[in-house]
Amino acid sequence: MNARSLSFRLVAWYAGVLTTVFVLLGVLTFFFLRHYLEANLLDIQGRRARQIAGTLVAQARRDGEDAMRNEVEKLYSPEVNDRFIRISRADGHVVYASGTPRNDIFDPSRVPEIGGNFLEGSARKVPLPGGALLIAAVPATGSDGTLYRVEVGTSAAPAEDILAQVLIMLAVGLPVAVGVAVAGGFVLVHRALEPVERMAVKAEEITQHSLSERLPVVESGDELERLSVSLNHMIARLEDAIRGSKQFVADASHELRTPLTVMRGELESLAQDARLAGETRETLGSVLEEVERLAEIVESLFSLSRLDAGEAEAWQRFDLAELAATTAEQMSLLATDKDIRLVCDSAPGVNIRGERARLKQVIVNLLDNAIKYTPRGGHIALNVRREGAWAVLEVTDDGVGIPADSLPHVFKRFFRVDSSRAREPGGAGLGLSIVRSICAAHGAEVEVTSTAGKGSTFRVRHPLATEAARS
Repeated sequence: MNARSLSFRLVAWYAGVLTTVFVLLGVLTFFFLRHYLEANLLDIQGRRARQIAGTLVAQARRDGEDAMRNEVEKLYSPEVNDRFIRISRADGHVVYASGTPRNDIFDPSRVPEIGGNFLEGSARKVPLPGGALLIAAVPATGSDGTLYRVEVGTSAAPAEDILAQVLIMLAVGLPVAVGVAVAGGFVLVHRALEPVERMAVKAEEITQHSLSERLPVVESGDELERLSVSLNHMIARLEDAIRGSKQFVADASHELRTPLTVMRGELESLAQDARLAGETRETLGSVLEEVERLAEIVESLFSLSRLDAGEAEAWQRFDLAELAATTAEQMSLLATDKDIRLVCDSAPGVNIRGERARLKQVIVNLLDNAIKYTPRGGHIALNVRREGAWAVLEVTDDGVGIPADSLPHVFKRFFRVDSSRAREPGGAGLGLSIVRSICAAHGAEVEVTSTAGKGSTFRVRHPLATEAARS
């Protein structure tokens, strides 16, 4: 996962959480506002009901209810003010009931009676076809002791209108707020992860040949800066360890060359002594073969250490096709000894720049590897061609092939596939490692495709001379 995909994941998570929080906040705000508006309207109706009960009803008598009705009409005019007023006695008789309001928003005759204790006040919301009514009821006692109930109500339409406007505002404002917050979050996350992306890109570029390079240090004063500094310290320790390992291999290989040369000379001299018995001569010959094989391993390790150290001769421009044809002709003797047909198909003019001797070693190692693991009567094809800005060299054989699980490891040092590639053919598993190191030093790529029992194809892609010069 790169920094860009991580930023998208973080922004998506942030947007989801933020949207959930905003939606919950909007829902809570809506219900709180509705409760507040309705409670406020009910409180106003309750105060008005208590006012009627305390001024008009408290002074009324049963035989003077007509005067009370007139006073209610005169002072409160419920129809004109779109209010609902109803005064009823404890026996259920309705003393006064307001008529239809001017805006016809509700029908007073459809408002149900209140049940329960007559002496208790109440506040309720009554749904009606034209719209809900918010009604407050209070008990009252007339001057003659008659019990009354005063109900005062008003339409909930104003509150519903305000709530509708709030819903519209939330429906429009919520996506805008989420969009702005997500955009800001994306910018912040991108800015926060941009140093991580630079560190990741640089880390991908660092190899064992460029351990002297370091990751960019994020001067943020936080854990990210500490991480970049710690990683650079780790790379420095790796550089010291690998440099020491390479130096050890180079020194050991160099020191072993002289005693091995002396041993080989002494053994060759002893093997030529006519006084030795036949069995002793055979033993010396076997030891001499092992010494020679050990000398080849030491030479290969010495070559790898030089390649790892970056030692190189002057590059020159030459024709890879011509080099391949010449090398194939020289290697044809080994192929002929095993009755293997070696065919070279190279179009001239495939010019590259590099160390001619090193790249010849690549061809030699690939052909030698193909000859070793191709049975008698087999076929090996060497092909050089141009592909865009690349020179492509292919070595194809119909030998024993390589199992699929071994393909990722064939270029590792001292790696050998299995018993089908036993030590009888010779070698120590360093030839392909040398090929890869030479290719890496030249900016080339090497890859292999193979099918067990059907053969293998090694492909080297080297930049053409014009592209190499441009680089």
